[in-house]
Amino acid sequence: MEFTVGQIAEVLHGAVEGDATQQINRLAKIEEAQAGALSFLSNPKYEPHLYTTGATAVIVSRTLELRQPVAAALIRVDDPYTSFTTLLEFYQQATRTGKRGVEEPAYLAASSRIGENHYRGAFSYIGENCEIGRDVVIFPHVFIGDRCKIGDGTILYAGAKIYAETVIGARCTIHAGAVIGSDGFGFAPQPDGSYRTIPQIGNVVLEDNVSVGANATIDCATMGSTIIREGAKIDNLVQIAHNVEIGRHTVVAAQTGISGSSKIGDFCVLAGQAGIAGHLSLANRTTVTAQSGVGKSIKEEGVLLQGSPAFNLRDSLRSNAIFRHLPDLERRLTQLERNRTEPEKP
Repeated sequence: MEFTVGQIAEVLHGAVEGDATQQINRLAKIEEAQAGALSFLSNPKYEPHLYTTGATAVIVSRTLELRQPVAAALIRVDDPYTSFTTLLEFYQQATRTGKRGVEEPAYLAASSRIGENHYRGAFSYIGENCEIGRDVVIFPHVFIGDRCKIGDGTILYAGAKIYAETVIGARCTIHAGAVIGSDGFGFAPQPDGSYRTIPQIGNVVLEDNVSVGANATIDCATMGSTIIREGAKIDNLVQIAHNVEIGRHTVVAAQTGISGSSKIGDFCVLAGQAGIAGHLSLANRTTVTAQSGVGKSIKEEGVLLQGSPAFNLRDSLRSNAIFRHLPDLERRLTQLERNRTEPEKP
């Protein structure tokens, strides 16, 4: 696919500086781009590459002041990073999900319905009484259990497993190997020390524009629903337990674990390997740094947490600074005690 610089600028509502008739046929990093490529500049530390890049065009900020002449055409926009993301989304949609039709063998239960312009890959399975929207892409070896609902434009990559009763909204992305709706970890201790399985009869609900990473797992609720709100992004290898609620546009990084019945607010950030204990809540815009463990609810919005157990970031950094100096403090304290106990010289 080829587009002119001017056509791309029109899509992005940008202004062109340079030759708007040049052809663009690919996207590339600014430091690696060659003729025919479109790149972008958002981080100031990459600005030197702007003056040496081989890209045909570069997306830059409207406010960027050039330090020297630039060979590439410039597309000036309000936010280069967001504009380039828009192009990446368009490119991915056109190249990676352009398949349509049905590959054989693929199973669709007679009681289920699927909308127009969809794709079903070989060995995919759709159970009884499912309702699937239009423009849905289902790659090979996807399993969709009975009575599931999937909205328009959702993509399910190879090997995703969607248990019965799951509800997935429009324009969601479920990556390879993800498991949605598996049993929550519910067992009742018995007098003899054994455990009795508690039936998990709830479901999982994903609202619109949710992304679930490869090999992530989201457990169904014991009763009611485990809910992932609109726009939330779940990374690879994340575990979300039964009856958890993830707020709107919250991001959860890889290897994070969220225990049962916890409620995560809107616009929160859970960094890699964070651990959230059960039955607690995090206020909107809470940030939990990598490898931190949260053991109590956070009621104040916008708090940054660090450590295990996690506490306020500023206090944590101050404590870490003191901790690094403990050996020196110990030596000084020992010397002070020695000075106090030694007899005065005559």
